[in-house]
Amino acid sequence: MDISRIRALRGPNLWTRRTAIEAIVTLSQGERPLDSIPGFEERLRQRFPELGFLRTTRQSETLTLAHALEFTALCLQAQAGCPVTFSRTARTVDPGVFQIVVEYSEEAVGRRALQLAEQLCQAAREDAPFDLEGALAELRALDEDARLGPSTGAIVEAAVNRGIPYRRLTAGSLVQLGWGSRQRRIQAAEMDSTSAIAEAIAQDKALTKKLLRAAGVPVPEGRPVASADEAWAAAQEIGLPVVVKPLDGNQGKGVTVNLHAEADIRRAFDVAREFRDEVMVERYLPGGDYRLLVVGDRLVAAARREPPNVIGDGVSSVRALVEQVNADPRRGEGHATSLTRIRFDEIALRTLEKQGLDADSVPEKGRRVVLRNNANLSTGGTATDVTGDVHPEVAARAVEAARMVGLDICGVDVVCETVLRPLEEQGGGIVEVNAAPGLRMHLAPSYGKPRDVGKAIIDAMFPPGENGRIPVVAVTGTNGKTTTVRLIAHLLRTRGLGVGMTNTDGIYVNGMQIDSGDCSGPRSARNVLMNPLVDAAVFETARGGLLREGLAFDHADVAVVTNIGMGDHLGLNFITTVDDLAVLKRVVVRNVAKSGFAVLNAADPVVAAMAAQCPGKVIFFAADGDQPVLAAHRAQGGRVVFVQDGDLVAMEGGFETRLPLAGVPVTHGGRIGFQVDNAMAALAAGWALGLDWGVIRQGLASFNADTGNAPGRFNVMPFKGATVIADYGHNPDAMAALVAAVENLPALRRTVVISGAGDRRDEDIRQQTRILGAAFDTVILYQDACQRGRADGEVLGLLREGLQGAPRTRVVEEIHGEFAAIDRALELLQPGELCLVLVDQVEESLAHLRARIGAG
Repeated sequence: MDISRIRALRGPNLWTRRTAIEAIVTLSQGERPLDSIPGFEERLRQRFPELGFLRTTRQSETLTLAHALEFTALCLQAQAGCPVTFSRTARTVDPGVFQIVVEYSEEAVGRRALQLAEQLCQAAREDAPFDLEGALAELRALDEDARLGPSTGAIVEAAVNRGIPYRRLTAGSLVQLGWGSRQRRIQAAEMDSTSAIAEAIAQDKALTKKLLRAAGVPVPEGRPVASADEAWAAAQEIGLPVVVKPLDGNQGKGVTVNLHAEADIRRAFDVAREFRDEVMVERYLPGGDYRLLVVGDRLVAAARREPPNVIGDGVSSVRALVEQVNADPRRGEGHATSLTRIRFDEIALRTLEKQGLDADSVPEKGRRVVLRNNANLSTGGTATDVTGDVHPEVAARAVEAARMVGLDICGVDVVCETVLRPLEEQGGGIVEVNAAPGLRMHLAPSYGKPRDVGKAIIDAMFPPGENGRIPVVAVTGTNGKTTTVRLIAHLLRTRGLGVGMTNTDGIYVNGMQIDSGDCSGPRSARNVLMNPLVDAAVFETARGGLLREGLAFDHADVAVVTNIGMGDHLGLNFITTVDDLAVLKRVVVRNVAKSGFAVLNAADPVVAAMAAQCPGKVIFFAADGDQPVLAAHRAQGGRVVFVQDGDLVAMEGGFETRLPLAGVPVTHGGRIGFQVDNAMAALAAGWALGLDWGVIRQGLASFNADTGNAPGRFNVMPFKGATVIADYGHNPDAMAALVAAVENLPALRRTVVISGAGDRRDEDIRQQTRILGAAFDTVILYQDACQRGRADGEVLGLLREGLQGAPRTRVVEEIHGEFAAIDRALELLQPGELCLVLVDQVEESLAHLRARIGAG
């Protein structure tokens, strides 16, 4: 069993809307059923008993080792605690070769699970040992390291529940919520609107106290100190007992409370200095330790925190009692679990010493032994929800403290006897104000009601009804994608929106190219969605990106499918037929928002059939208003776009509007059929997005298919009384469309300059010149700059074969180099003639043409 070409599908894809690992698996013994491998299933279950459902799943299928690998990879993740349920194994056209797809919640875990599954299956085949517990422990540890922490995770979960998309920007807790100009960002429990100044104030405990005191908020007296001598002097001035802590500490690190003796204060100073150079001494307030969570201008949760402690049983030592408490599965290291393990350190041992105990002491039954005087969860404390008990004046004081510091999300630490009464009545006070507070004590308190503080934070960041989304249009098909993308983007810019666009030429933001090359994949789309200047996005969605990673978004507002034809990389990546290609490209249709539209070419039966897969509504377009699919949709009151009497017609029920084709320059007065199709698709997309008809009319009228607006897309240039057309057509369907277009442009003689891409099937390369040979008098062949795996001259040979028996072509020339071929064609060109140049290096060739035509 050999595993190759492992891919992470990070968005909706050919197989599922979920994230998944896809791998190619080649079985050395072909499609040998599992039943024919003696004892394999039994040995596999012995090593992994939880795989018991293998035989009862998909009883209609003949299960192979590939299926065993799939199930094992899925179940390993599930047993490690990952929420995964989807997997699939599909046979390919190659015997013994399978595609397996396994859902993942964290990519690193999914990849490792696949590797461990292979090892497990191999161990079962060879009757060798396998450490299942070790494998699961590794996956759990990897999952804990990779997944979002509880605070960030709760905020993201609340965002997802509101329909707000998110993207992790780092391996840590920096997350983008929403897209483009409507995005917000969080890092742990901190908003992007929180200023660095507010955060700095919160870290400076002395300054915080000064500001709170100025606002009339009760705080304990205290001051910063620089030495142990100064700490003791400050304690005497303030009055014992005192608290010693780092000036800008967090999570209770280095904090020692309720200190009375000089030696303890000096030792506490040394402990605090281990965490920060500056140390704070403040008066100790008796009472309980409470954390109040403020979001925006309101209190959303409160918890009473208890220091880490154990209860004696008269038999066990303190150390043993701590081990028993730490055995609670809710307790772990760091913040990944709801509780943190109690640890023995110098502070814990000193705290025991004050109680007349050490680690090996056996406290009497019922005695409460405190391991630390501060109650932070990060040091092993527990929390009890008291949100419903907080007195309005206590809540108001917490909100005042957050506002005074300037924090949008604020953890306010209060020490008082009870939160049922105002702080001033009981001598309580606010001891700390924390930026980016931990949320787990509220999300999963040790006792009491959990609070959905993630929702409170999302509600503060996004007003009711807002989901952080910008309009997204995905365009796919065989031909016309790039022009359609550019047209739609132009309509949106005409509306005054900041537009991000990706296509095979590059990435564009507000008309400025920010990246070049083929940018029709999901990585480029994600970059656009991350750009805060973008109010709307239009993405060319090519087959390659869909196969490699899936979509860059969970759903689009509009999906456009221009057509599905032959020659678009058929034979690659197990996409061997037009039906295979249609199944792949309908991914964009299947992932239209329920409130969105699919814009489909009714004249293409394969595309029209995608309507059944659309969760939203459908707009059909076709040049012929009586086309059966379009006519039926129109009769049912659906939206349609077609051509009638020289006009583009948009119709829905009793509504109708017309735009004369004479006012749509890209169509050359309606003579260029494929550009009419592109204009109809763009018009329908604008309609689906709710653009005003005046904007659509103005946008179509102001878009010219020149080398600036649509490079390589039927760019018409006059040259010495002749016509030169540059186009990036590169498959048989494109050739047929181009021939139909030039037939509408009278010429005394026609010349075409063509090469061919090597990553097409032989027949597709021949078919291109077979089509052109019926329409052009002269054919000039040149070799593509990149042969894509072909030997020198191989593609030219196939192109020549396609010209054998051509009904019109009489002259065939071969020129070495694209620019030389262009120069030769222009040299032969006479007034009244037409030359079609099928460019390979689009930007370079167009620049060369502009230079030659300008000089000529």
